Parts: sequence; C-alpha cells; structure tokens
Amino acid sequence: MSLFPPAVETLASRIVSQFTQRNLTVATAESCTGGLIAGALTEISGSSAVVDRGFVTYSNRAKVEMLGVDEKVLGSFGAVSRETALQMAAGALRHSGADLAVAVTGVAGPTGGTAEKPVGLVHIAARRRDGRLIHREMRYGDLGRDGIRMATVTTALEMLLDLAAKD
Repeated sequence: MSLFPPAVETLASRIVSQFTQRNLTVATAESCTGGLIAGALTEISGSSAVVDRGFVTYSNRAKVEMLGVDEKVLGSFGAVSRETALQMAAGALRHSGADLAVAVTGVAGPTGGTAEKPVGLVHIAARRRDGRLIHREMRYGDLGRDGIRMATVTTALEMLLDLAAKD
C-alpha cells in the first residue's frame, strides 16, 4: 500500500516509466514539501534508474549551502518567491548529475502566512539542464498543511512530465 494518494502514485509511475525509457534522471530541491516529491518517486519500483538525488532545504541556510541560492535573493525576495525557486532548481542541477530538477518553496501553514504571502502560496520551478524551465506560482488556499503539501507534490510531478515532453 502506497503512502501517497492514487493520483500522486499514478504521476510518479508515469515519470519513472517515461524517464526510464528516455534515460532521463531527476533531482529534487524541496522546502515546504520536506522530501515528499522524492518520496513519491522512490515509492515506485525501478525509481533508482530515474532519481539521482533530493535536497531538503527547509532553512535559508540550507538553500544557500546546499544549492547555492544567493543570500541577496533571499534577502530581497524571501524564501517563498519565484526567484528563490528558480535558483533552487538551478542549484539542484548544478549539484547533481540529473537531467531535470524540480524545486518547491512555499507556505504550507497553518501559520507563517502574511497578506503578501498567504498560507497556500507555493512557487514551483522545473528546469532542464539545457536551460528550459517552467515556473508556476500556485495559490492553493488554506487546504490544511497536508493538503497544501500534497497539492504541491502533484503539481511538481505534473511539471516534470510537462518539461520532459518538450523535446
């Protein structure tokens, strides 16, 4: 029995199958999901051919040290921003052997939201080694912490499939 909802398991299975066939690998850089994207992928048998590594960079210090996110970007835009998500994805590629990376940073709640950055705001960036990328600013609303995190996993997996299809 999977730890993840059937829709997430289906998406992860599609990634493992398609990426295996195409000899593609992935790295994850996760803040608000705390490793759930990598967990969803590694729940699938055969994922070792696809998953290169995952970075759980919950703190700003981890984002800087593990992914090379610029402290000035964090200071100017904050951890929950398009700019940070893009730098996280680029850093995951730079610090891995993966062909694609996905990065997520957001406010999962139930606390921590502000008027400018409410609970449910998540920035997701997927990037290929050749520079192609997708960014989405998601405003899930207050689905509860688990709901926001699982919605983020779902969107991130969909984005990986979308970006891999762009050949």
